[in-house]
Amino acid sequence: MTASDRPAWDPQQYLRHAGHRTRPFHDLLARVGDLPGRPAPRIADLGCGAGNVTALLADRWPRARITGYDTSREMLAEAAARARPPLLDFAEADAVTWEPTEPYDLIVSTSALQWIPGHADRFPRWIDALVPGGVLAFQVPGNFAAPSHTLLAGLRASDRWRPLLHGVGDRTAAVLEPADYLARLRDLGCAADVWETTYLQTLHGDDAVLDWVKGTALRPVLTALADDPEAREAFVAAYRDLLRDAYPPGPHGTVFPFRRIFAVARKDQP
Repeated sequence: MTASDRPAWDPQQYLRHAGHRTRPFHDLLARVGDLPGRPAPRIADLGCGAGNVTALLADRWPRARITGYDTSREMLAEAAARARPPLLDFAEADAVTWEPTEPYDLIVSTSALQWIPGHADRFPRWIDALVPGGVLAFQVPGNFAAPSHTLLAGLRASDRWRPLLHGVGDRTAAVLEPADYLARLRDLGCAADVWETTYLQTLHGDDAVLDWVKGTALRPVLTALADDPEAREAFVAAYRDLLRDAYPPGPHGTVFPFRRIFAVARKDQP
């Protein structure tokens, strides 16, 4: 993904559903277990976004030296408020090209690698940078067959929008199936724990699913149409109507099923 292809992020929109978005990170972290035992573990958070989950790493390992990396300056500006010098900081870097320059105890990523086609090809380099017993842990959405995504893809590909949005925001091919991640990580000599969970998220408010995707899946479209407010409003209205049919609100809110894929890989110790 080149710089011109990257969506413009809105930290406040993203954080509107922080509770649901953070829960998978808690579930991922619960399976990481102990780190190798160095007095001051070194941790990298790839695609740290607004830094709210990076701060949870500092809570878990208060003596660790932690850096959150992201490409979005908007997100990094939000994350800066959560910095705890000198142990927790944030820096601009792209997981596509990020190279570890020192040994790490934990490299973690949550809801970021789906934006990077071929991200599994980076695993050998990242695992090579782990100390013995170090951990690579990540979580990615696995809901690209859900109506929220198939309706968006269909609308983008329609005669009205294809000329403006061809190829915008297509991430389906970037995410592997759990068995593929398991095979990749075991082939690299790791003890791997891979699983999936479908969260039945209950969202509240009018057009709740639209409000959710405005923080993530819809960002590439909103960015591509940023210079044409009329087209942008027309696309969002058409997509909103499709989502209303696919996710009707119920008496307790709007249920939005969301599948996620998790992996925790521990490097073998000699």
